[in-house]
Amino acid sequence: MQEGLPLSRSVEVGSIRIHGIEAGVQQLDGGAMFGVVPKPLWERRIPADTRNRIPLAMRCLLVEAPEALVLIDTGVGNKYDDRFADIYGISNAGDPTRLEDGIRHAGFEPSDVDIVLNTHLHFDHAGGDTVRRDDGAIVPAFPAARYVVQKGELDFAHSLNERIRASYLLENFDPVTEAGLWDLVEGVAQVTRGVKVVPTPGHTPFHHSVMIESDGATACFLGDVCPTSAHLPLPWIMGYDLEPLVTLESKRGLWERARSENWLLVFEHDPRVPWGRLDPEADRPVLLE
Repeated sequence: MQEGLPLSRSVEVGSIRIHGIEAGVQQLDGGAMFGVVPKPLWERRIPADTRNRIPLAMRCLLVEAPEALVLIDTGVGNKYDDRFADIYGISNAGDPTRLEDGIRHAGFEPSDVDIVLNTHLHFDHAGGDTVRRDDGAIVPAFPAARYVVQKGELDFAHSLNERIRASYLLENFDPVTEAGLWDLVEGVAQVTRGVKVVPTPGHTPFHHSVMIESDGATACFLGDVCPTSAHLPLPWIMGYDLEPLVTLESKRGLWERARSENWLLVFEHDPRVPWGRLDPEADRPVLLE
């Protein structure tokens, strides 16, 4: 479990309150997480275990938008077996997972969620979209909510070629389709007042990040375009990214605006740093102390 980390912590973005929900931990290969970056460099930031895995948060974001309670990403869910948990070092026990415990810690019930917004559909971002009930049935975890993702992402998730099929598990999103709960978007889209999505491709072709905007203030939930604060340098890109040069340009555009407009950047996988702002005086992307 995430030792020392609260189930949730909160901050204001203008008049909108957001809650970082600590939905559990996974452990992935450090080399895969940092691509071509040599291990002596990345291990200074996040040390690896004896299996070369590094700890990664599965941080979701609960947004008290003016007209909807929005949950951005849902962690890994409860449908995995022991082998899967061992391979990916998953720890997210709760009722039914740590995600729902975190939502309650923030002062809400899971049934209060109006919109589930996925940055993309990899298992550690959309696994909690559905839940395995005690009777074994797999159903939407938030049946009163509408689910939002890029249309292209949902289509791409079904291509299941050899490069991507380990990351896209149909049980995480097909029950949402069967229940008729998707509201699919294309490109930049306003999801609800104060919350919009902007394409940030590279990790997947249809990955998007989420902007929370209120009273002149902006937060950006980065998703996997920049999973941790260690990935702020432009060339520090995951080996998991399907189009790394596209990721680089997505990051370049984000950092230019984040620096000039003083955005709050929210990191989904950083094991220690939930969010921060770029130093406008630095000649490279670094967080303010």
